Amino acid sequence: MKRETLAKLLLDWYQKSGRDLPWRVKGGPHPDPYAVLVSELMLQQTTVKTVIPYFARFMQKFPTIAALAAAPLEEVYLYWQGLGYYTRAKSLHQTAKLIMTEFGGNFPQTKKEVLSLKGIGPYTAASFLALAFNQNETVVDGNVIRIICRLYNLEQTPSKIMPLIRQKAEALTDQNHPADYASAIMDLGALICTPTTPHCELCPWQAHCLARKKGTITNLPLRETTAKPEKIGKVYLVFNNENKILIRKRSEKGLLSGLYEFPWELENAPVFALKAQQTNLSVSHIFTHFRLNLQIYILRQNTPFADGFFISEAEIKNYPFSTLMKKVYKTYSQSQKTATETANVKR
Repeated sequence: MKRETLAKLLLDWYQKSGRDLPWRVKGGPHPDPYAVLVSELMLQQTTVKTVIPYFARFMQKFPTIAALAAAPLEEVYLYWQGLGYYTRAKSLHQTAKLIMTEFGGNFPQTKKEVLSLKGIGPYTAASFLALAFNQNETVVDGNVIRIICRLYNLEQTPSKIMPLIRQKAEALTDQNHPADYASAIMDLGALICTPTTPHCELCPWQAHCLARKKGTITNLPLRETTAKPEKIGKVYLVFNNENKILIRKRSEKGLLSGLYEFPWELENAPVFALKAQQTNLSVSHIFTHFRLNLQIYILRQNTPFADGFFISEAEIKNYPFSTLMKKVYKTYSQSQKTATETANVKR
């Protein structure tokens, strides 16, 4: 089967069955490269379903690259709040500033220039150039890797054969319609050639898929699984006599930099508060390379510590917090509500 035929089959399927997403159009590149840029950064390590409402809210607040560049970083964090991986928000903000200052507000259109922007690697650069400018670039993400491994029945772990996967993916890319092709193959992986229970009967490539012929689809691609290490720590909810809660702004370097948080520490770190009381509550959160489990402690004192300051609980919504810290506060608040309701029942 010629690659031109495979590409046509996929593009015809996409026109009929591809997803309608707010950052893409069918029939060519998106007219607003800024929408593509924002979506690409948001979609790094985050699902389409999760991103859609955040994208709409973000674009309403920062409708142009100039508006984003002019906004303070803390405001950008506030509208990114809940998406996680906040370094992406910082990179997007820095990229907006670079485009305004170094490129005169015009979006770069060469791979070298795009790769010079913050938070953009080879995959994001290829996707941006294809979707925003219809350039002949091949997108290779997890979906594409899975499709190629199944289409050609590649029975080795992807890490060992990435050059081969990329070669085959590039050979399939439609050079006349790279924007639509990039969207099409990503949709094929998201909707049809899914990790489990793929819908082969709906696939435009079903007659040409070697893994389907050999009955190996659910085994491919071969997986290399490694358990995430677990870290344990303590998080402190500190209240003063006015029942205000202590928060602090995290350092601009490292994990969750630039966001606000309740003071916390890892298990072997210096102790923040010896007099804190254990609540028997805890939260867990999975980061890219590890799982973090935080035990929740309560402390009552009027003097701020750990570079913190007190705010009313009603003001919490005005500060950008990570999903982890939102979990902490929600877990504690729900426990307090339950305790109050139980006490009222007993009266």
